[in-house]
Amino acid sequence: MAQGSTLFNPSDDAAEARGFSTGILPASHLRGMIQRGRLQSIKDIEEAQIQPASLDLRLGAVAWRIRASFLPGPDATVKSRIDQLALHQIDLTKGAVFEAGCVYVVPLLESVALPYRVSGVANPKSSTGRLDVFTRLITDRAKEFDRIEPGYEGPLYAEVSPRSFSILVREGSRLNQLRLRRGSPPFSDTELLRLQQEQGIVAGEAD
Repeated sequence: MAQGSTLFNPSDDAAEARGFSTGILPASHLRGMIQRGRLQSIKDIEEAQIQPASLDLRLGAVAWRIRASFLPGPDATVKSRIDQLALHQIDLTKGAVFEAGCVYVVPLLESVALPYRVSGVANPKSSTGRLDVFTRLITDRAKEFDRIEPGYEGPLYAEVSPRSFSILVREGSRLNQLRLRRGSPPFSDTELLRLQQEQGIVAGEAD
C-alpha cells in the first residue's frame, strides 16, 4: 500500500483487538494494518514481504556512510544525526557496494503509525546473518536499537555494517524483518519458571 494519509478508524483497531489482548500479531492482522495505513510504504508492500508473524523491511533508494553507529536519543531524529555524522551519500537505485568494516544508515521504504498498545521489535533475516552482515533498526527519538515504541508514527531506518566481506545491495533489498506486538508480556521470570515446572513449555535438558 503506497504511503499516504494516516487517517484510520479507531474502531477498526478495537475490533481487531478483541480476543487478542496480548501477543505477536499474525499475518492476517498485518494485512489489516496495511489496509488501514498503520503500515505504510513509499512503494506497494508486496505479498511476499508478509510472513506468518512478521513483515520483511526493504532498503530505500539512498544510503549514508557514517562515522560510527549511533542512537538519536529522545530529542533528535535519525536524519538530524545523519546530517552531523554522514561522510557521503550513496545511490542504491542501481545497486552499490557496502564495504566490510564500514557503517551505513539507510531509510527504509516502510514506515509505521502504530496504535498506542502496539510496539515493534526487529531482527535480521536469517539470510542476513549467514552473510555476516550486522544490521539493526533505528527510529526517530530511539533510545534502543531494534525497538519501536507503542504509538510511534514515523520513518524507519536500518543500520548496516558488513563484517567479513563487502556486499552488493540495492533499493528493495530485505535485510531485516519486523514483528509487531500488542500489549506487554504478562509473565515474570518466576511465573515462567512455574509454567515450565507445571506445563513443560520448553522441552530439553538443561546444561
